[in-house]
Amino acid sequence: MRPIVIIGAGVGGLTAAALLAAAGEDVVVCEAAATPGGKLRELTIDGRALDAGPTVFTMRWVFEAIFAAAGASLDDYLTLRPVTTLARHAWGPDARLDLFADIDASANAIGDFAGAAEATRFRAFAAEAKRTYTTLESSFLDAPATNPLGLTARIGLSRPGDLLSIRPFETLWGALGGYFHDPRLRQLFGRYATYSGASPYLAPATLMLIAHVENSGVWQVDGGMHRIARALEALAVSRGAAFRYAAPVAEIVVGRSGAEGVVLASGERIDASAVVVNADPQALASGRFGPAASRAVAKMPARDRSLSALTWTIVAETSGFELSHHNVFFADDYSAEFDAIFDQHRLPATPSVYICAEDRGDKPTGHARERLHMIVNAPATADARGLTPGEIDACEQATFAMLERSGLTVAPTADATVRTTPADFAALFPATGGALYGRASHGWRASFQRPGSTTRIPGLYLAGGATHPGAGVPMAALSGRLAARALLSARRSTGR
Repeated sequence: MRPIVIIGAGVGGLTAAALLAAAGEDVVVCEAAATPGGKLRELTIDGRALDAGPTVFTMRWVFEAIFAAAGASLDDYLTLRPVTTLARHAWGPDARLDLFADIDASANAIGDFAGAAEATRFRAFAAEAKRTYTTLESSFLDAPATNPLGLTARIGLSRPGDLLSIRPFETLWGALGGYFHDPRLRQLFGRYATYSGASPYLAPATLMLIAHVENSGVWQVDGGMHRIARALEALAVSRGAAFRYAAPVAEIVVGRSGAEGVVLASGERIDASAVVVNADPQALASGRFGPAASRAVAKMPARDRSLSALTWTIVAETSGFELSHHNVFFADDYSAEFDAIFDQHRLPATPSVYICAEDRGDKPTGHARERLHMIVNAPATADARGLTPGEIDACEQATFAMLERSGLTVAPTADATVRTTPADFAALFPATGGALYGRASHGWRASFQRPGSTTRIPGLYLAGGATHPGAGVPMAALSGRLAARALLSARRSTGR
């Protein structure tokens, strides 16, 4: 029996491996790196493990369903702790606003921050975000990729109100202007576009559903976010999947019947009954897995790429500003930030900064040296016009200066800091130029242009955050589940 070969042990590939193995399939996962996780990376700095990729865990129910489908319990693999404070936000030295898991608590905080009318408008915004998520959960997020007509059919022509409620033809920024009069609140909720690597000025209003996702719960993972990858790996192994690390795939073998196997960089060939690619689809389209496999998906213009990032993963002393676990420091001119990235393909002069203070929970711990992961949005042009060392150094200086103006002092040292640039991300994730979210969610068409689970080549499937339904840890897991479903469905159809 030829196994199913999964290329890549990111969250999408790990999910597909666990579900396919649980269904009785013979599964082999080939991963170029030495550990699982993909973008869910972990670094060791100063003897301590730090998350160096996604830092927010939401949509717990997705993972509960995946583990249950494999005959297991998520609680047996991960310890999750719900957070009370979703994030702490700062504008300069004086303005602070916390959002909470409890909507009433957030409304009260917004009322104290910007007035009672804004608190009332926030409740209306939260209600619309919930309606949008509810409309799209089963019809789009957990369903195979489709086109606008297919989505309309799924939602139902008898429900025109639901169709209109997702507001695909408005920008997120424009829709937020109808809710919030305080520009800081518009900026805060506009940041949700960056969760899918997009600009709030170009992304559809549909992305307000992310607000509902966060209001439904954010959890801290004991041991860090990388434990999610380890848990999925352990689940897959317990169901019979085999993992081969430091085993990059050089070519996907395509024959008359479709995908027939892979050839590793070492020259070893593994015959396969099907292949699942958990990599950016542009790695396929650009020929990274051989010319025969390049026709599996369409090439995407570089101009349609999502955000990249400039990050600092640090163990350092901090003082001044009292950090929460998740923190955002906003630049004054938000539009200039995205103009610089998407129009001018350069780093913003004064960036907004996200900081995950990994040792902080709802209650400050006061560690003398704490673990920080800092992120600044950046252009994904590493394979065209790369950023110069001078540009990166200037952005770093502007970043730490902006934090100082907001009252936070971070004292990093060279031996306890890892800086990751768009060029580094491009090397980690080939054919992306450093883009971390696949196609940018710009305009109403973008969500329908992401590749789905199936490809033009029979027996070749896709999973990962650059495929349908989108970017983010739970979305990548959903993509893995969709790939497994599509593969098993094809098997049943062929058997009949």
